[in-house]
Amino acid sequence: MKRILFFGFFALTISLLNAQDRTDSKESLEGASTLQKNRVENPNDTGWFVGGNMALNFSQVQLNNWISGGQNSISATAFANLFANYHNGKTSWDNSLNLGYGQMKQDKNDFFKTDDKIDFVSKYGRTAFGNWNYSGLFNFRSQFDVGYKSPTEKTVVSRFLAPAYIIGAIGMDYKPNQFVSAFISPITSKNTIVRDTVLSNAGAYGVESGQVIRYEMGGFIRLFFQKDVVKNVNLMSTVDLFSNYLHNPQNIDVNWQVLINMKVNKFLSASITTHIIYDDDIMIPLDRNEDGITEGKGPRTQFKEVLGVGLSYKF
Repeated sequence: MKRILFFGFFALTISLLNAQDRTDSKESLEGASTLQKNRVENPNDTGWFVGGNMALNFSQVQLNNWISGGQNSISATAFANLFANYHNGKTSWDNSLNLGYGQMKQDKNDFFKTDDKIDFVSKYGRTAFGNWNYSGLFNFRSQFDVGYKSPTEKTVVSRFLAPAYIIGAIGMDYKPNQFVSAFISPITSKNTIVRDTVLSNAGAYGVESGQVIRYEMGGFIRLFFQKDVVKNVNLMSTVDLFSNYLHNPQNIDVNWQVLINMKVNKFLSASITTHIIYDDDIMIPLDRNEDGITEGKGPRTQFKEVLGVGLSYKF
C-alpha cells in the first residue's frame, strides 16, 4: 500500500503540474524562464528562490515462450530534487531536499527496493569577505522503507532511521558563483542512528553492539556543483568528506552523489544517478574467492547506479 501511495503521489503531482503548465500563456512561460535566468545572472537579487525537478520512471519486460531465456519484470523509480534558497544582503540560507524511491518485481518474486533515499541539507551563511561566508550546515540522511538482503532472503538490512545520519557543522563556505560551493568545517558532529534492535545488536553501520547512536567529532568538507553543462543536460555533483578526530582520522569517510538529468522534451527525460560511499566503520561481508562463502567482514567501497527514462517536470 505504501509503495502504491508513493508512486501515485508522484504521478498525480506531475500530472497536475503538466496541466497547469498547459494553461499558462506563452508569454508567462517566457517570463518564468527569464526570471530563472536573471536569478543566476543577478546573484544580488533578494528574496526566496524556489524550484526543483521531479521524475517518474518505468520499465517492464514481458516474455512468452522466449527461447533465449529471461524473466518477466516490472520496475518504477521516482525522485524529486527540490530547493528553497533565500538571499538578502549579507545573509543567505540554502535548503535542498533530495528524495528517491524505487521498486522492482521479477517473475513471481515479491517487490523489493531498488532505490530509497532521503537527503535534506540546510546551510545558513553570513558574508565574511570576498566570496567567503561564515556558515553553519545541517544534514539529515536516511531512507523511507524496509530493505532486505535480497528478493528471496528476507533478512532486514535497513529501515527508516536504521541507519540515519545527522551532521551538524560550523565553518566557512566558499561560493564564487551560483553553481559552485565549497564548505569547510573544522568542527563537525556526525551522529549515526540505528533504531532497529536486531541491527543495533549486530553492531550494524558502525554503532557499538546494543547501542542506538554512534557519536563522532571531526572535520568535514562538502563540495557542490550544479549547472546545465550543455543544452538540456544538467549535472549535479555533491562530495562529502569526513574525518573522525577520535578514531582513525586518516581514514576519510566519502559520500559522493552525481545526478545527470537530460531533457528529451518538456515532459520526458532521462536520468543517470551514481552514489559512492566509503565508511571505514561499516563492515561488509567479504567473499574473496567468490565461492558463496563469507570469509569475514571489512570496509569496502559501496557503489550504486540508477538509469531511468520517463516523465519529468522542472520548475
